[in-house]
Amino acid sequence: MEGYKNASKHIAVLAFPFGTHAVPLLNITRQLSDACPDTMFSFLSTQQSNNSTFSKNHDKIKPFNVWDGLPEGYSFRGNPYEPVDYFLKAVPGSFIKAIDAVVSETGKPIDCLITDAFYAFGADIADELNIPWVAVWLSGPRALFLHLQTDVIRQHVGINHPEDKPLDFPEFSGIRVTDLPNGIASGDIDAPMPALLHKMGVSLSRATAIVANSYEELDSTVVNMLKLRFSMFLNVGPFTLVSISSSTVDDSHGCLDWVSKHEAASVVYIGFGSSITPPPHELQALCEALEECEFPFLWSLRGNPEKQLPQGFLERTGSKGKIVPWAPQQQILEHPSVGVFVCHGGWNSVLESIKGNVPMICRPFFGDQQLNTRTVDVVWGFGLGLEGGTFTKEGAKKALKLILCSQEGKKMREKIRVQKELVCKAVKPNGSSTENFKTLVKLVSNTCHQVD
Repeated sequence: MEGYKNASKHIAVLAFPFGTHAVPLLNITRQLSDACPDTMFSFLSTQQSNNSTFSKNHDKIKPFNVWDGLPEGYSFRGNPYEPVDYFLKAVPGSFIKAIDAVVSETGKPIDCLITDAFYAFGADIADELNIPWVAVWLSGPRALFLHLQTDVIRQHVGINHPEDKPLDFPEFSGIRVTDLPNGIASGDIDAPMPALLHKMGVSLSRATAIVANSYEELDSTVVNMLKLRFSMFLNVGPFTLVSISSSTVDDSHGCLDWVSKHEAASVVYIGFGSSITPPPHELQALCEALEECEFPFLWSLRGNPEKQLPQGFLERTGSKGKIVPWAPQQQILEHPSVGVFVCHGGWNSVLESIKGNVPMICRPFFGDQQLNTRTVDVVWGFGLGLEGGTFTKEGAKKALKLILCSQEGKKMREKIRVQKELVCKAVKPNGSSTENFKTLVKLVSNTCHQVD
């Protein structure tokens, strides 16, 4: 870590250690580190998150562990929200303590604070240290705009009054109240996560800059609405494209070879990420749809397929399908044989679909996934939600056939192709994301610790 010790500037990065938040934040940190040779970065997250995020050391980025807030002897009982709630009850104190330890260990004060945008308390820590605060928003512009409007939305539609009526905002006519992220106008709005997001909506304007994992040309009207809200709003993504990808792709299960044996735009790729598996009756419905449609499919499935999928399904579909515990998703989506991506509609999945030029079928579960699904379906037109929002055999068959076998499916592919061209242009030299990143580098490079 020689480069870390000899640096003249010191930036602390505060990660949200759940879901797919830490990895894209580390991606943008790596990119900044490469662009700022005399700067060291301390990356603060929980031990579990750091262990899985840092696969290899980076000369000028050092992980530091933050207390996860779990009681002594805690054992996970299957509720995914429980560890999140414990963690959030320990912030910001856990981070303040960790920052003090980092400064003490390195002997260098913090010159700039970069945090996941979820952390409204970043404003207070930065004020206390008299340094800039850069908040990184890892989802889409629409979700951010709606979180900023939480109080207005609650005033107009109330709380827990599910309705199909459209939202009364320009550019949001296709979005219904039921599409809002949980915690804005539904669920327990005082629970730790909705409370955190509400505070974020109120405090984010205090940030020196908001950096977003998107590109200017996707949802440009909403992006312009956000630019009016903040002193500096920078789309510098997608982080997976602008960061340096490793030269070797882990394809130990032979997915790319298998996909290569199929015709163009014919393969169904199914991947629900690392933290979600649909309930058993929906898995059954999806399997029945795949079996009856007879489309070739590649499925990245955590756990034991023998136990999770219907009896005999693996044997009956052996010649048509391939099920693996892990797959190089971005490379698969960029393969010309893949014709549709079945996923949860998370923001990273949307960006990967665009980069791969592959229409989507989304089955959302939580967070911004329902909003993304509706936007992809009704606003952008390069994917589908499911009738009723869940997998049924007939609903899945209808969606698969529409995308793979109809004129409408061809139109979707054309719409997503336009976005693929725009995103590739955005990350090229002089592209919008590249130029915005230069602005970010200038901001970070020019920071120096101000002594009162």
